[in-house]
Amino acid sequence: MTAIVARETDVVRAQLKRNGVAIHQGRARFLDPHIVEVQGDGEGIKLEAAKILIACGTRPAHSVEIPFDNHRIVDTDHLSALGGLPKEIIVVGAGVVGLEYASFMAALGTEVTVIDQRPVILEFVDREIVEALSYHLRQLGITFRLGEKVTHVAIDPIRDRVVADLESGKRVQADALMYAVGRQANGDQLHLEAAGLAADSRGRLSVNQSFQTEVPHIYAAGDVIGFPALASTSMEQGRLAACHMFGLPFEHLPELFPYGIYTIPEISMVGQTEEALTANRVPYETGIAKYSELAKSLMLGDEAGMLKLLFDRQTRKLLGVHALGQRATEIIHIGEAVLFYCGSVEYFRDMVFNYPTLAEAYKVAALDGLNKL
Repeated sequence: MTAIVARETDVVRAQLKRNGVAIHQGRARFLDPHIVEVQGDGEGIKLEAAKILIACGTRPAHSVEIPFDNHRIVDTDHLSALGGLPKEIIVVGAGVVGLEYASFMAALGTEVTVIDQRPVILEFVDREIVEALSYHLRQLGITFRLGEKVTHVAIDPIRDRVVADLESGKRVQADALMYAVGRQANGDQLHLEAAGLAADSRGRLSVNQSFQTEVPHIYAAGDVIGFPALASTSMEQGRLAACHMFGLPFEHLPELFPYGIYTIPEISMVGQTEEALTANRVPYETGIAKYSELAKSLMLGDEAGMLKLLFDRQTRKLLGVHALGQRATEIIHIGEAVLFYCGSVEYFRDMVFNYPTLAEAYKVAALDGLNKL
């Protein structure tokens, strides 16, 4: 992992240099709406600009109830501090990051208990996909304690175990605990008040459709503006902000942003969910392909997956695509392209897909959906 991060960093630095972008490494703070001071290893430098983009990312959020020691009780940035894979671990937080880490560790043999205050997980994801994901995570051995709040965490010195007390009176014990309840944006470290800006309690900034903050020449993108806070969407937000800054034409289509969640199995989605279509009274039909129907999934040795298409019953127009299983985050882009061009589910029926591939699931799902009509 360290090698991959180092290589990606080198690639980005090379791209910036090739495009004439100067890099000043250090900690930045606003001195006024147009001047930023950067304090690095040496003497600080002041940078003045007509336009400024804030893309400062986030850090793990902490809670006063959690006595972090970066040894047995850690946040998501310090998981490696555990010194190895624990036999049992408590994961507090069933958001994207918490579930990703929980599934990784469970797949490697760790007994995982996931605790979250919310009664359901991943509220923004299609419910059928979430139900299928929950089933597979339980098959990995993950225990869910939903609708539960952690009130106290301590290390039992006698048994040498981490103990988490819940508001309901339950007590959960394990070798270690990872806290993964949200992220804290680094906007609170930028001295934003000097620029005429104010972040919320999580350090996040509000922006308009063009990614301008309340101070029009200052833009913000990525995790610092909140959901969806994905690497892919953050890069696109930064590009769109730069286009608006310099008067370049652009089209902002957040409703077509694909979401990828790298649990085991991974899930991905683009477009509408069944819940949204129902709320908006849109008559739709579904087409489903199970990975167990695909030769490629048998060759990969993993039949745990499905692809679901949502389309308008009258016009056949594609409305949403939801995937669970191996390479879900790869094949979702086929549906994304069809959505962008306002295509119909009949496209998948009429096109030829390579065999054997996971992409063939689009044809299987389309035929299933059209048969229902």
